[in-house]
Amino acid sequence: MMGENETIFVAGHKGLVGSAIVRALASAGHREVVTRTREELDLTDQGSVNRFFEGTRPDYVFLAAARVGGILANTSYPADFIRDNLLIQTHVIDAAQRHGAKKLLFLGSSSVYPRDCPQPMREDYLLTAPLEPTHEPYAIAKIAGIKMIASYRRQFGFAGISLLPTNLYGPGDRFDPQDGHLVPALIRKLHEARVSGSSSVTLWGTGTPRRELLHVDDLADAAVFLMKAYDDDSAVNVGCGHDLSIAELADLIREIVGFTGELRFDASKPDGTPRKLLDVTRLTALGWSPKISLEDGLRATYAWYCEHGPTAGAR
Repeated sequence: MMGENETIFVAGHKGLVGSAIVRALASAGHREVVTRTREELDLTDQGSVNRFFEGTRPDYVFLAAARVGGILANTSYPADFIRDNLLIQTHVIDAAQRHGAKKLLFLGSSSVYPRDCPQPMREDYLLTAPLEPTHEPYAIAKIAGIKMIASYRRQFGFAGISLLPTNLYGPGDRFDPQDGHLVPALIRKLHEARVSGSSSVTLWGTGTPRRELLHVDDLADAAVFLMKAYDDDSAVNVGCGHDLSIAELADLIREIVGFTGELRFDASKPDGTPRKLLDVTRLTALGWSPKISLEDGLRATYAWYCEHGPTAGAR
């Protein structure tokens, strides 16, 4: 069990997921939480990572640091996505094992599943068919992380676990129309359209792909729960178990934002994976389920955006 006085390192604490994990740990009474900014510790540099672990010796590690982004970012910078993610996770997992960490939690992604994966997606569907081309470099890096966790467990007995979260959103997200994920990009685009008085907004794709969405505070709660309750080399899906179309999501955000114009879809732009719905049977059997409804979560996220502005999110 992860005791309240044991040292916990949250890698990527400035990001959407990492900051939520820090909040969840504080709420659960954990006082010895260690963080480092990118300027203080470059996780892509092996020497720096080893020196940090040698000096700090964290008992538990939440590996939430990663290069992330939406379809445009993934297709524009594929080399950055595969290189940085491979370096970060390789250095942190290896250093944690070498320097005596009791357990490490690796944050994967639902992007690791095949493009035309049967729905809902079970953990054993991994590597059964080709990936979605628009995010293949990112997904391959995350698959490598999952397999590294399992391999270190088999060879060294290292207690690493892998979580596969669905699409996330929430306070502190990156509200960037170029690099942001689906929800923050929609919030910013529709908010700015309302403010400017636009009569319509054009969105990428057909609007027909379906997405499952989970509030990042629910993901963080699940991460802390699984760090304490789960110990196996099989990855665990983390989601809510239901989805909606991008057109339905855009319409819900339009209502929350107060934009009264028309939503148009540009079918010449890529849709990405047709559907991404996780099978969460393994997670629910362990005794965890989400608490934040989609509408409540979106309203709270929009309120955060209005308070902090479009450039205050994850870095």
